[in-house]
Amino acid sequence: MKGNFAAIVLIVVGALFLLSNLGVLNFSVVEVLRVWWPLVLIAVGAALFLMPRDKTDSDGRR
Repeated sequence: MKGNFAAIVLIVVGALFLLSNLGVLNFSVVEVLRVWWPLVLIAVGAALFLMPRDKTDSDGRR
């Protein structure tokens, strides 16, 4: 799931940059990032919190 989340985020961000550069969406990516950067931190933290972890003991065995 961790790899899937990163891939989806990269696809969405790349699509937004592309649409902005092509003039399809009329917004400033820099302005959006300047205002909404805390949301990125919250999303990354929530994703890390919700990711399943491997069950290992102190010796590193499962």
